[in-house]
Amino acid sequence: MAGLHRFAVPLIYFKKNFQEWIGMNIIKRYKKTIFVVSLLCAMFFAGRGVGYLTQDLGLPGINSVGSSRIAASENWGLGGYGDGVKPTGIASAEELKKYDAYFVGEGEEKVIYLTFDAGYENGNTEPILDALKRHQAPATFFVVGHYLESAPELVKRMVEEGHCVGNHTYHHLDMSQISDMASFRKEMDDVANLFRQITGEELSMYYRPPQGKYSVENLKMAKELGYQTFFWSLAYVDWYQDEQPSREEALEKLTGRIHPGAVVLLHSTSKTNGEVLDELLGEWEKMGYSFRPLSDLID
Repeated sequence: MAGLHRFAVPLIYFKKNFQEWIGMNIIKRYKKTIFVVSLLCAMFFAGRGVGYLTQDLGLPGINSVGSSRIAASENWGLGGYGDGVKPTGIASAEELKKYDAYFVGEGEEKVIYLTFDAGYENGNTEPILDALKRHQAPATFFVVGHYLESAPELVKRMVEEGHCVGNHTYHHLDMSQISDMASFRKEMDDVANLFRQITGEELSMYYRPPQGKYSVENLKMAKELGYQTFFWSLAYVDWYQDEQPSREEALEKLTGRIHPGAVVLLHSTSKTNGEVLDELLGEWEKMGYSFRPLSDLID
């Protein structure tokens, strides 16, 4: 009830001073209006209090993390970071497996699965690839159609240096809103076909839903097409070009939240990631971690 109490005191204080300032005549005149406004305020703060209780006490609420069931349409989310402990997902690992979907590795071995979402190229992929090469760290790059069209040479380099390239859909749509297989298949096939034209290779059958938005039907369709879906167990806000995290912030969050079996999501568009990845990989290695491809997670 602490969340409710923190708002009750300001409301009483506000009422007392409001009465003194406006005068009792006006209060009488506008009594009905004041009553309605007070009621709306009380409802608002009560809702906020319930939110605090849900958050602070871990009570189940809408989109509760750690659910054993997958909602019809959902945004991927995590909870419980810190001290080398694996976070819980918006759906459990066991439930996701029914659809060949994953977000974290099993067991307590200190391994990391590196993944990068590649929506467009802005000069940061090369230093990322350079750092991965120095540390002999395999990664998976989830690409969209625009990336394949605009940066084919970098895609070739990814393949040549032993990385996997997965499917992030052609147009980076909210796939949870696509309910028919024909439209879903086209988004996936257009990426796979263009990748084949560029590299002469087959795309890795790994799928990451754009923005982490998905539905049960999406997972079923991806599985029917032969894809394994990969969410993540560690990420940070690195995608805003005008609000890039500092070196210190990136290292603090990515080393402080690392855990055994982490599927790490980074964006190849991040200037910070391009600048700190070499140092970050070294820090993780000092902590006893090694790097594995996603194929090891599903074996």
